[in-house]
Amino acid sequence: MLDEFTLGIVAIAAGVLILIGWVPQIIQGYKTKKLEDVSKYLVIAIFSGAALWLVYGIEIDDVYIIGVNVAAMFLTMTVLIMKLKYEKAFESIRK
Repeated sequence: MLDEFTLGIVAIAAGVLILIGWVPQIIQGYKTKKLEDVSKYLVIAIFSGAALWLVYGIEIDDVYIIGVNVAAMFLTMTVLIMKLKYEKAFESIRK
C-alpha cells in the first residue's frame, strides 16, 4: 500500500504524462495553422470524459483529479477552438 505522499507523487506524474501530449499538438497547430488530422469528435469525447472525471474529483474532494481534469478541459478546448478557427479560415480562402 502506498503512503499519502507517494500516492500524491504518482497522481502528479500521471497528470503530467496525460496532459503533456497536448502541448506539442497545440504548438504545431499554432505554427502551421492546420489541425486537419485531429478529429473534433475525439477532442469532444476527451473533453466530455475530463468533465465527468472533474465531477467525480469534486465529489470525492480529490485535488489531483480536479486539477488534472480542469487542465485537460482547458487544453482540449484550446485544440478544438484552434481546429475550428483554422478550418473556418481555410474554408474562407477556398471560396
